[in-house]
Amino acid sequence: MLEQETPNIASMASLPTLSAPGLLVMDVDSTLIDEEVIDELGVAAGVGEQIASVTARAMNGELDFREALRARVALLKGLPTTIFDEVYHRVHFTHGALELIDTLHAHDWKVGVVSGGFHEVVDRLAADAHLDYWIANRLEAADGRLTGHVLGDIVTKDTKLESLRAWAARMGIDMAQTVAVGDGANDLPMIHAAGLGVAFCAKPKVQEDAPHRLNERDLAKIHSAGSPNGPVQVNAIPLSTRYATADLPVGDSQ
Repeated sequence: MLEQETPNIASMASLPTLSAPGLLVMDVDSTLIDEEVIDELGVAAGVGEQIASVTARAMNGELDFREALRARVALLKGLPTTIFDEVYHRVHFTHGALELIDTLHAHDWKVGVVSGGFHEVVDRLAADAHLDYWIANRLEAADGRLTGHVLGDIVTKDTKLESLRAWAARMGIDMAQTVAVGDGANDLPMIHAAGLGVAFCAKPKVQEDAPHRLNERDLAKIHSAGSPNGPVQVNAIPLSTRYATADLPVGDSQ
């Protein structure tokens, strides 16, 4: 179900539109793609259940993301770096993701991702999806094997928010012309800051806090109105129409 409090007329007037350049920023794991890359790495290391449990708690906001990531990465120590090739070939773009990206590019929008995952996989996904911007963590390796450490600063909720704002500023667009989509607690700051913020098949606490929720795994449900000058939509319901209703079903055809 899609729920939102009724905004004032001024906020309705500032909704993202495809009649002008805009910016979409997404999470990667469980958003741009169906899988969680670190969970796939955990399976390869023989600690899949342990890592998946920590991942779920971190994405639900129960654990500090930095510490949770360091703990999970430590369990990957000794994996050969060739594992990234295997994982890359096992992950899948979420249904509708490439369609959404192509639609936005056709309307002079740009698309970026900010991921708590890893450049070793995200770089390839970005090339495949023709992304304009991307940021992720990078894992340390020595002698062809992972050391169990993350290189540099860890991508956090603050990184995601800062990237959304920085890329919008680089494009010279107002934040009202931005869309943010993610499933985890660390996505909430950018979801709230964007002109349209969507919790996508998100963890329960994220769904409770986000202004919009999409619970069907089809990113094409976030798309144009069919007109070059139409508003960006969720679930084929124009935003200007959807604001008149507090509770609408997700997935119904219009």
